[in-house]
Amino acid sequence: MFCVKNARLHPRTIWHFTSYGVLPIRCYRRPGVPPDNTPPWKKIDFNFSKGVQGIKKHFGLLKKEMFERFEGPQGRPMREIMLEQTRVVWEFRNQESLEQWVVSSDEEMGGKSKIYLRLSRNNQTALLYGNMCTEVPKDGETRYSGYCTLRSKQLLGAFNVKTHHDWSNFNTLYLRIRGDGRPWMMNIATETYFQHQKNDMYNYFLYTRGGPYWQDVKIPFSKFFLTSRGRIQDDQHPLWLDKINTLGFTLGDKADGPFHLEIDCIGVCNDRAHTEEFAYEKYKKNP
Repeated sequence: MFCVKNARLHPRTIWHFTSYGVLPIRCYRRPGVPPDNTPPWKKIDFNFSKGVQGIKKHFGLLKKEMFERFEGPQGRPMREIMLEQTRVVWEFRNQESLEQWVVSSDEEMGGKSKIYLRLSRNNQTALLYGNMCTEVPKDGETRYSGYCTLRSKQLLGAFNVKTHHDWSNFNTLYLRIRGDGRPWMMNIATETYFQHQKNDMYNYFLYTRGGPYWQDVKIPFSKFFLTSRGRIQDDQHPLWLDKINTLGFTLGDKADGPFHLEIDCIGVCNDRAHTEEFAYEKYKKNP
């Protein structure tokens, strides 16, 4: 197996062309950092108590999943699922809700941007804040810098089997936010079938108006367009709503300075007034 993590940052370190094909060399490594040659078996934490706790946890999840199948999808009655018009997917009311998310910035590749996530003063909303810095690291390799992201974690079932969000009964993403006027990019990652599609993502824009008032934002799923490694693809197709892996926010407006985004909740809804299936032309090759 080979790793292509952060391949867009330094693609020359990923592939080597030979007469036998394309061979993987190594992953992206921050310039100036020595390679980690530690054997994989030394990185394993052999802990008996943690192993017992893990067995109890995963067998408990397996039991829950088995009984939920008798009740209906996601452990809910079929009638309730069919009549459902709205669903709150994420609420931020305690510290556990924040643990479902991951923050990252260009600091991982030597940049100076900072991003943090915490509960607000009343412990009823999530506050995403930090400082954007577009200064390029002086390593002789990195050419661009200045981004901050917030991304939900992948859902995992019993024994860490990957599971997905099923939003096929809905057509609109709903957010209740309060920002500072900066534009954000919404990112939705879906399950892919082939290895070369692992960088595919669906994006759309989120504009905040600033000020003390909350915004109720509705973004139809038909507006999301397909990108790969940050580039919009010519061959577009609608978002697959039955296998949603993660949802994220990205800030990269190249404006240095502090930023903040307060999030009350994130959900999905079925807007009967919206009948559009896909907002973009789907070109056919050699029609």
